[in-house]
Amino acid sequence: MTALEGVRIADFCWLWAGAYATDLLAFLGAEVIKIESMARPDPSRNMTLTIGQAFEGVDHSPIFNAINLNKLSVRINLKQPQGVELAKRIIGISDVVSQNMRPGAMDNIGLGYDVLKELKPDIIMLSSSAFGSEGPLRRYGGYAPSFACYSGLAHLTGYSDGLPNPLTGSIDLMSATTSAFAIIAALNHRQHTGQGQYIDLSSVESLAIFAGDALMEYIMNGRVQSRNGNHDRIMAPHNCYRCKGEDKWVSIAVATDEEWRALCGAAGHPEWVNDERFADAYSRWENEKELDETISGWTINYTHYEVTEMLQNAGVAAMPSFSNEEIFSDPHFKERGLAVDVEHPAIGKQTVLGPPWRLSETPARVTKSAPLIGEHNDYVFKELLGMSGEEIERLTAEEIIY
Repeated sequence: MTALEGVRIADFCWLWAGAYATDLLAFLGAEVIKIESMARPDPSRNMTLTIGQAFEGVDHSPIFNAINLNKLSVRINLKQPQGVELAKRIIGISDVVSQNMRPGAMDNIGLGYDVLKELKPDIIMLSSSAFGSEGPLRRYGGYAPSFACYSGLAHLTGYSDGLPNPLTGSIDLMSATTSAFAIIAALNHRQHTGQGQYIDLSSVESLAIFAGDALMEYIMNGRVQSRNGNHDRIMAPHNCYRCKGEDKWVSIAVATDEEWRALCGAAGHPEWVNDERFADAYSRWENEKELDETISGWTINYTHYEVTEMLQNAGVAAMPSFSNEEIFSDPHFKERGLAVDVEHPAIGKQTVLGPPWRLSETPARVTKSAPLIGEHNDYVFKELLGMSGEEIERLTAEEIIY
């Protein structure tokens, strides 16, 4: 049994911020029906926004496959009124509708919450957008970098002498995680009350919570935090340090004097403990530049793995700064089952990230690759909606099912 077994989601999402939310729910066993068409394919089926790579066809994108696992796909042309009516039939047998178009887009095609509530009074609808459906910025579209900038995270991320870091695609995934949590909370509420609800999610607001300390610092003390690289406002040492090899680094964080003494011992430099510049936490923080130079003079003689082992054995927080290849080959990463191999009918075997959590009684899992576009037309239209083969053929010829 899975946590969301029996829950059906009509998924109108696209790109990352929407698609990954329903991907997480599909890991938990929800039946997610992705509603798409050749008239408006998900852009991630055709290319990746990060590096502009184009794919051979709508079924050949490893990016799409990685964030649409376990889902079903039907083709419905929502530009046609009959397509909208067909989508309503799917919504009528669903528990959740999820979408991340601009505010008002679903209303304009006749699939706004007021309409859906008439179809199914207890329906849960999540609408994810850049700024939400209310307020002065509601009409503005957005994607990951704008979410990061307006939330304040970009201003806080980066080196002190560099530009803000917009963080790119990872921001979409953070917003999507909030969407998934909101849907689960709504399902829990409905289970106890029988009530559906409309969730108006602002990606910017869902990310601004991660800057809570900076916001409070300004509100309470009038101080504006800014970028500080890998340094901490209290702990020192707290940085990434160069190691042996090309572009190899290790992150080290010391929180207490005891940990500092342990680091000095592991490094074979007990004399650092008696250095007045590093005698206590404040002294280390005040002389952070000299401290980082001192530690880098030691780490550069070892690989990032060697430094990690020495420091972790001494009780000091340390971890390599992994490349993508090193992440997927890491023994701990493999042991936790975070990477899963799936066989995709168009692109073959691919290693993807699996569920980010482990549940003892209702395991989350990858059961299949992302769907080919329209792969499950027969199952949804015939088995779930009870449509005849003749009706499906007619709608296909009229490019309603397209």
